[in-house]
Amino acid sequence: MKYITIIIISILSVHSSYSQINEIGVFIGGSNFIGDVGATNYISPNQLAFGGVYKWNRSPRHSYRISLTLTDLEGKDSKSDDPRRIQRNYGFSNKITEISAGMEFTFFDFNLHSGKRVSTPYIYSGISVANHKDSYFLNGLQNNQGSSSWAFGIPMALGFKTSFLQSFVLGFEIGARFTFSDNLDGSFPKDASLQPYRFGNQNNNDWYTFSGITLTYTFGQNPCYCVK
Repeated sequence: MKYITIIIISILSVHSSYSQINEIGVFIGGSNFIGDVGATNYISPNQLAFGGVYKWNRSPRHSYRISLTLTDLEGKDSKSDDPRRIQRNYGFSNKITEISAGMEFTFFDFNLHSGKRVSTPYIYSGISVANHKDSYFLNGLQNNQGSSSWAFGIPMALGFKTSFLQSFVLGFEIGARFTFSDNLDGSFPKDASLQPYRFGNQNNNDWYTFSGITLTYTFGQNPCYCVK
């Protein structure tokens, strides 16, 4: 955690010296899991998700962004509409810490120095990595292996943001993460000795989604792209 703090402070100091616009704030919302355990609804938050976000608005149309998000991913077969899963009745919970970095593109110019209220839809993508506990199922119950792994993924988000009061930006975002892991839910343990406990569709990797709001505070001098 201390290394993340050092990186964010370094980014802030460097970009402030180049007189660019910065945003720093919080995200709060919900998460849901899509995999081999639980419901398969794409957007159906069932656990609290929260974290922090930093953006460097490189131009009125794009921003570099980094975020840190924490949540408990949860899946219950009893909440599924698949009769086979309901009968199986598995359930899992896995605490994850995700770091995501990438680029945000706006549909319209988002010039925070225009003196007017500005709003725009946007899309975001990049790369993410999520730390999670390794687990497997035995006799229908989730068992922790006592180790953890990092699951790399590709974030894809669609949102809408608007300038709010003075120096604040309010946004709403729905984002999916396609991961390169199939064991966030304990269905595909990597340990060779646990191969007999693998189940589900081993050709599909796990997904999870975040839905919620962001509130960021803007600071920094008037950037060069606003000067005429």
